[in-house]
Amino acid sequence: MADVAGQVADSTGNWVDRRAPAALRPYLRLARLDRPIGWWLLLLPCWWSTGLATVAEPGAWPNPWHLALFLIGAVVMRGAGCTWNDLVDRDIDGLVERTRSRPIPSGQVTARSAAIFLVAQALVGLLVLLQFNRFAIATGIASLLVVAIYPLMKRITWWPQSVLGLAFSWGALMGWAAAFGRLDPPALLLYLGSIAWVIGYDTIYAHQDREDDALIGVKSTARLFGENTRPMLATCYALAVILIALAGVAAGGGPLFLAGLIAFGAHLTWQVRRLDVADPALCLRLFKSNRDAGLLLFAGLVMEAGARNLGLL
Repeated sequence: MADVAGQVADSTGNWVDRRAPAALRPYLRLARLDRPIGWWLLLLPCWWSTGLATVAEPGAWPNPWHLALFLIGAVVMRGAGCTWNDLVDRDIDGLVERTRSRPIPSGQVTARSAAIFLVAQALVGLLVLLQFNRFAIATGIASLLVVAIYPLMKRITWWPQSVLGLAFSWGALMGWAAAFGRLDPPALLLYLGSIAWVIGYDTIYAHQDREDDALIGVKSTARLFGENTRPMLATCYALAVILIALAGVAAGGGPLFLAGLIAFGAHLTWQVRRLDVADPALCLRLFKSNRDAGLLLFAGLVMEAGARNLGLL
């Protein structure tokens, strides 16, 4: 049975609630290890970038070591980012129905213990980062400023989702930097496209808290767009597809990359058509479905590189 007393309000039951040792559950929840969608969405731009670099380098295959490192890094740094976010937002979280049962505002974890846990996660992330070349290490370290300021943005701008986009899309630079030790136009275009994608899906996510956010004065694109969310979401997603298409073309992508991109765009179109901002449960399902959209694009990049190496293209 789940630990009902400690379970986060919008949890539907998971391995943390059912199987993890009771003493570890608050920390696993703090790192959001009960909610894998977050690290998936942080990981996918890393894998896209690795795939794009493979397309750009004739005869190359996706580096499995890099893919594994990005997976570990995404899980750990997503946990560190959530811990930092919860430390900064602990007073606000206590006022929102969906977040008031999180470990810090509910008293399961003290701020001091959370800070120690944050440092431990960051050190693991640093160990992962040190496996790459110097340029990639510097690029990864540069992301920390964006991660640090993100929790503050909802207090001062209607566009906190754009700052989240800067942070969650950083992997679009990392895969290319790890492969080539530099940044080139394809990686920068992929980064911009990923930012547009993040703004779109996080706007969907933010509609779950729109009413509570209005009561306590927290800003978001969900509140800014309101009933115009569907056309604004379509704009963000269209921009994402266009920019990623340009990135693929600049890297020399061909028909299989295009097939993956079309599948990605079709999935985003489905989200726009299905959206109902008055249905929080649907918003959460659509938000989570972006893992599948991202995997479709990654599959296209991998198939493009593989087909070239096998002489099929």
